[in-house]
Amino acid sequence: MSDSGLTIGELAARFGLATHVLRHWEDLGLLAPRRDSGGRRVYRADDAETVAVILLGKRVGLTLAEIARLFESAADRDTRRELLRAHRDQLAARIAAATAALNTIDHALDCGATDFRSCPHFRGKVDEALRLGVDGVAAHPVDIPFSGR
Repeated sequence: MSDSGLTIGELAARFGLATHVLRHWEDLGLLAPRRDSGGRRVYRADDAETVAVILLGKRVGLTLAEIARLFESAADRDTRRELLRAHRDQLAARIAAATAALNTIDHALDCGATDFRSCPHFRGKVDEALRLGVDGVAAHPVDIPFSGR
């Protein structure tokens, strides 16, 4: 990065972003680039670091609002930990649901039943869905673990 900084186009290109993304993040208060005498944005090393932090946050599934809250509470360890714990719990629940879905697919791939609807394990899932009703099926479509293959 040069001493004079980067233009919005240069910083966007560095991270493979469209320039409107940086403008949006600025509108949200996530970025605060300096301005030159002509009013054009000038991005420095700390701005590039902020973009990298935002992208890392998005990569781990944080929303822009959550990232903004992290920025606001950067020095407040308890607030930061509360936000990250809540996100971790949501992520763990999604991983558990995805793992259950993967197990269901793996079983279906290996199942020896001629018709999957006659598979005892599949029947168990159907029976559980019938017991839970529509709300249970919609909320937990695949988290009923198979007991075996």
